[in-house]
Amino acid sequence: MPDQAEVFLEAQSLHKTYGRGAAAFEALKGVSLSIKEGDSLAILGKSGSGKSTLMHLLAGLDQPTTGSICYQGESLSNMNEGQLSEFRNHNVGFIFQQFFLQPTLTVLENVILPLKIAGESGEYREKQAKDALSKVGLSDKVKNRATDLSGGQKQRVAIARALVGNPKILFADEPTGNLDTETASEVIELLQSLNHQAGIILVVVTHDPDLAKQCRRQIHIKDGTVQ
Repeated sequence: MPDQAEVFLEAQSLHKTYGRGAAAFEALKGVSLSIKEGDSLAILGKSGSGKSTLMHLLAGLDQPTTGSICYQGESLSNMNEGQLSEFRNHNVGFIFQQFFLQPTLTVLENVILPLKIAGESGEYREKQAKDALSKVGLSDKVKNRATDLSGGQKQRVAIARALVGNPKILFADEPTGNLDTETASEVIELLQSLNHQAGIILVVVTHDPDLAKQCRRQIHIKDGTVQ
């Protein structure tokens, strides 16, 4: 259980400022938090509160203006771009509200993309992609084009793509935002299964109270600070 688990990610006094001088906007104002192995965390807040900025910093997609982010004691700020990219490839998965699927590619080809970019071999890529699609219940859709899928199926493909590198932590930005209620419930159930059964740490930015209450912890961001 996370209560007895080791800390996987620790953020200390995160500040993020965009712009300079009179035009400067402080999106985060000293946010600190820790996430343990096996944890699930919902980040809640109104539009413009800083919640997506926080997720991008935690995931290594952006750098804080000041403050530190450590994964198992290793600081992201000590990594160069190449090291940071390799770290994300081996540890982090991303799911976004917009599916960002390539419409001309098959489902299998879409899921393979991150491994192709990482330079993995063709045989390994295909095996990993098929395993990931099996986890999200889409083994029968490998040859379909992304344009042939429903919204829920597209989100499942996006989740499979996030899983293909066997991440330790999965970041999801409004993963149910474009889905109807029934499909959203199915995606929530899938994400919870990945957390509970597969042990993948789950961090979600969401307005969806049903998704938030399924997470072990919730934090509320308002005006760049944790409430």
